[in-house]
Amino acid sequence: MQIIFDEKQQIFHLYNEKISYVIQVEKQRYLKHCYYGKRLKKWRGGIQSFYYDRGFCANPVVEDRTFSLDTQQREFPESGQGDFRSPAYELMDAQGDRNARFFYQGFQILKGKTAPEGLPHVYTEQVAEAMTLEITLQDEVRNQRILLYYTIYEDAVVTRFAKWINDGKEPVEISRFLSMSMDLPTQGYDVLTFAGAHVEEKNMYRRPLCADAVVIESRRGTSSPQATPFLGLLSSQTTEEQGEVLGVNLIYSGDFYGSVQCGQYGTTRVQIGLNPFQFQWKLHPQESFCTPEAVLVYSEQGLGGMTEIFHKLYRERVCRGTYREKERPVLLNSWEGMYFDINEEKILNLAEEAAELGIELLVMDDGWFKGRNTDTTSLGDWVEDKTKFPDGLQNLAKRVKQKGIEFGIWFEPEMISEKSDLYRTHSDWVIRSPLYDPIRSRHQLVLDLSNPAVCEYLIQSVGRILEPGNISYVKWDMNRHLTDLGSVYLGRENQMELSHRYVLGLYHVMETLTERFPQVLFESCSSGGGRFDAGMLYYMPQTWTSDNTDAICRLKIQHGTSFLFPPVTMGAHVSACPNHQVGRTTPLATRFAVAAAGNLGYELDLKNLSKEEKEEVKAQIKEYKKRRRTVQFGTYYRLANPFCENQGAWNIVSEDGMEVIFTHVQILARAAYRMPVIRLRGLDPDAIYTDCATGQEYGGDELMYAGIRIPRIRQDFSSTTIAVSYTHLRAHETELH
Repeated sequence: MQIIFDEKQQIFHLYNEKISYVIQVEKQRYLKHCYYGKRLKKWRGGIQSFYYDRGFCANPVVEDRTFSLDTQQREFPESGQGDFRSPAYELMDAQGDRNARFFYQGFQILKGKTAPEGLPHVYTEQVAEAMTLEITLQDEVRNQRILLYYTIYEDAVVTRFAKWINDGKEPVEISRFLSMSMDLPTQGYDVLTFAGAHVEEKNMYRRPLCADAVVIESRRGTSSPQATPFLGLLSSQTTEEQGEVLGVNLIYSGDFYGSVQCGQYGTTRVQIGLNPFQFQWKLHPQESFCTPEAVLVYSEQGLGGMTEIFHKLYRERVCRGTYREKERPVLLNSWEGMYFDINEEKILNLAEEAAELGIELLVMDDGWFKGRNTDTTSLGDWVEDKTKFPDGLQNLAKRVKQKGIEFGIWFEPEMISEKSDLYRTHSDWVIRSPLYDPIRSRHQLVLDLSNPAVCEYLIQSVGRILEPGNISYVKWDMNRHLTDLGSVYLGRENQMELSHRYVLGLYHVMETLTERFPQVLFESCSSGGGRFDAGMLYYMPQTWTSDNTDAICRLKIQHGTSFLFPPVTMGAHVSACPNHQVGRTTPLATRFAVAAAGNLGYELDLKNLSKEEKEEVKAQIKEYKKRRRTVQFGTYYRLANPFCENQGAWNIVSEDGMEVIFTHVQILARAAYRMPVIRLRGLDPDAIYTDCATGQEYGGDELMYAGIRIPRIRQDFSSTTIAVSYTHLRAHETELH
């Protein structure tokens, strides 16, 4: 990759073998976005800017009525100078003045990666993996600087963030500061977003861009199940396999804002970053503030090409630690099988049965700590319940491990119950208004992680449980959103910093604990996929995808999630039937087929399974372990869309290309059956593949170009899985058959 500056044209050109990103300094002051897309050998200014005298357009350059910021393709726009579109930043000074004039001052080209301080980000392991452009914008009147950071990598990826530095003598209040903004020259796009609800996460929405704006946001304190910090801009003809895609994703776990806004003269503004709603940051002299990092991905191989880039990047350069490259264990979670009704005897019996079936990890979910028999009490008191576990938690963990299975545990560290010792001692540690009774959700309140004392308490209390080393897995849950925004710890002038300081505190706690306990596999959860974002993956390399364990619902949830996040990050469980969320009865084989597209787990009471079902589960686990490396670290391809078809289908190709796993799920059986033909992707067209179960041989070109036909099954919610292995390259065939 390279970053060059053409002094004559005042052009910055960031490029590698796949992409180019071009910025121009205009009028010696303003940053103009010129291009982001397929690699250009050189920018020669083929797309020129033509200026016209237009009505209602302010003119910042004296005596030039043709030049207006409201008509330009901006790179990091302000407010107050005549650009009436959405700004990237806003401030207010001590006198109440909200105007700002940050002009281009200079740049540096840096080797390697520059990262936002205290925030998750795409990292590098060697300096040669990346190059960074730092552009300085200066407000000389107030003596303020904004540094814009652009990092380019070997793949079709650019990351961006911004840093505000107060070099002045008075504080300023930042009221808006986004991670990135850029203006594209046309409006011929479809916009792709993902939204939903609890137990219905990551629904996909695609619609053509009109003369308006598409806004995505969360005001809930987390990235949330209701929204996803992602914007996709697609050409109207883009499919899974072809067409241009620009994907923008924010590495952040709190309130966010993103928009795609049409300009009045045919341009499109794309922005993402911290949500300005109820946000203000007081920046004192000599202090700085960094935005979260935004990831920009370009693909000309359609949505599948975008997905492949995101998957590789997030798996290899966002996920960290021992488990980044390690196969994830098959687990059994106690929740849907037992809920709060757990004790030592039940857990030990469950461990013994689980080990016999080949399960590798037993996770004891909610209900293990003192007085926790319902969801109304005890959050914050992370001490084992001696009534349920008279020999202690550590002894239980040892006895579980003696049965040949690892032991994991559930926490919800960010929450507190009013019926708890912690609340009785530190009622001032909760987020709440000082004037009103707090709003409850799930009978619980939220701890104020802007307070360092609260963060230290969580580090110590969770650390005490993990310190003996008998626990190898933590499910880290978060089951409500932030209301009553108020902090006893923060002063009056800092109250509107609370949401962001909460996230910074959470990141500090997770960074400390994950560094201290590198042998523990941490899984993020927020009532399922309520905080399934790239920020959490930086600390916890997998996420519980949804509390909805119904296989048919999961087809859509996992399909939507897969656009950004690889299978190795997705927790997926086989649960009991009728399903606890929707009451549906689905074949055990189908429940497994869907769960086996991620990190396989089971969430049911094994003693309720028949002998035949236990044998089936045992066979499933054995089969999954054989294919686990391919599922978790292979290349994932979506083949059918369950949002608009009566089916879901995907195939995964192993890292070395030697194994392919294909899965098809029929949603409803039809009387007039139409045999679907599914074309596989990612195979070698010149290779011969052999069905591992039947010995049937297929050409790679056959499987990709002609496809597989699914036979009729007279049953709703049926599934078909075929594993094929690369046998050999075909000999030269002179005769057509």
